[in-house]
Amino acid sequence: MTSRSDIPTLANLEYIPYIDESGELPENFDRKIGVYAIFDQDKTIQFVGYSRNVYLSCKQHLVRVPEKCYWLKIHTIESPKRSLLEEIEKEWVSENSSFSIENSENKEKWTNPIDVKQFMTLEEQNNYQDSRLDELAKTKLLKNVARRVEAEILSILELRGVKTQVRFNPKLKETGLLDLK
Repeated sequence: MTSRSDIPTLANLEYIPYIDESGELPENFDRKIGVYAIFDQDKTIQFVGYSRNVYLSCKQHLVRVPEKCYWLKIHTIESPKRSLLEEIEKEWVSENSSFSIENSENKEKWTNPIDVKQFMTLEEQNNYQDSRLDELAKTKLLKNVARRVEAEILSILELRGVKTQVRFNPKLKETGLLDLK
């Protein structure tokens, strides 16, 4: 159990590969409460967060920002004390002065579902904005864009050697969002 007096420094934690040699995410953090930092291929910090299920959060981050997820540092705690999790997160961010968690654009990319509208082709954008298109046709168009973006993400993960099962929420695709189920 971690108390406020023994918050680990990020520098003293070991790097854990985001994807192990068998293509899996570190499953030993499934259902574990903790704070984690994500690093890119060069071990440059990219994100700091906390979760009631570190494994699932890391899985979400991998599909949202696969090009930035190569290394992890994780500290788990036994009980869900939000104040302690927030304090550890704050300490880790201040320990890395070049990194700012307040960068809202960055944080949204890591924490929000993927909005596929930003990946629409010019033709798809024009079709979507066509006033003659009814709601059903717009929903179908969004779903097709979501499927295309999903296929691109899955292709990137396959190239990275990811074997962990990834399943997107089919209901969200209709609204133009991609998030894991």
